[in-house]
Amino acid sequence: MTTILKHLPVGQRIGIAFSGGLDTSAALLWMRQKGAVPYAYTANLGQPDEEDYDAIPRRAMEYGAENARLIDCRKQLVAEGIAAIQCGAFHNTTGGLTYFNTTPLGRAVTGTMLVAAMKEDGVNIWGDGSTYKGNDIERFYRYGLLTNAELQIYKPWLDTDFIDELGGRHEMSEFMIACGFDYKMSVEKAYSTDSNMLGATHEAKDLEYLNSSVKIVNPIMGVKFWDESVKIPAEEVTVRFEQGHPVALNGKTFSDDVEMMLEANRIGGRHGLGMSDQIENRIIEAKSRGIYEAPGMALLHIAYERLLTGIHNEDTIEQYHAHGRQLGRLLYQGRWFDSQALMLRDSLQRWVASQITGEVTWSCAVGTIIQS
Repeated sequence: MTTILKHLPVGQRIGIAFSGGLDTSAALLWMRQKGAVPYAYTANLGQPDEEDYDAIPRRAMEYGAENARLIDCRKQLVAEGIAAIQCGAFHNTTGGLTYFNTTPLGRAVTGTMLVAAMKEDGVNIWGDGSTYKGNDIERFYRYGLLTNAELQIYKPWLDTDFIDELGGRHEMSEFMIACGFDYKMSVEKAYSTDSNMLGATHEAKDLEYLNSSVKIVNPIMGVKFWDESVKIPAEEVTVRFEQGHPVALNGKTFSDDVEMMLEANRIGGRHGLGMSDQIENRIIEAKSRGIYEAPGMALLHIAYERLLTGIHNEDTIEQYHAHGRQLGRLLYQGRWFDSQALMLRDSLQRWVASQITGEVTWSCAVGTIIQS
């Protein structure tokens, strides 16, 4: 059986990862008009820039979806984020600032949970908006087949028929309007943004020029800590871990990890924690620049590593950093659930994270911390 389909499978069910944006809206409508039977699946990842999740499936139905489902991925996303912190699964660090792999974590959860939902509906063909030059085409391919071995892949943006008709945003917008949908293109920013509740990624366009300052980015999860007009008073923050798991912030115990992460985002965000400017190596070895936000992940990571260095010996800490970096690369490459990654995760969580119990208190200033 062919895994990757080059042309639209007319008359068959196709699941599309539907964001509600112009690209996936036009693709869904086009597939329906050409004779396919599209099913829309939207992942609720707690994106800070998404105002109304419930409206997205409704729009999909308007554009011709046979069925549209909203899949709540937040709990699993936070669980994977905490696992990444426990393992130190971060391999991109520049000048002491870390990229917390928040987009790869989001893709791991989206790729598995959406395909699992499709499988429940008898949908065995999956389409999404990734292109051949990026990381996501590799990630979604791996996670999709890991979840459903019978899965076939159809991507409109790799279909020459789709490209010939709707190869650009202007063409897609005109197509939507011609079909009776008053779909106006959003105002173009100087960069693109992709986010989930663990973090935000700003990249492409003007940010591909290395002389473009981080200051052109408008943070969506925190403050512009570089702006002298931003006056944020220092704040004493306390984080408690029990057996490697964050359980309390500023004396408040959380039984819900999603609520805990949201509060960590609020605390870290108002001090500009977790924002970094990185040049990374894509899976295909192309260079790419990103401006990243991850205030809650940064807050928890700082506390975790402070406890780790106070509890474990030097050899264990050395192995934590070496294996964590290796695991971070596997996560970035879309191999978070591969056997080699699970081996590393198991050892790091069992022998390192399980011993991390304690409380850390420090003073947060704008963009930095000071140990109390």
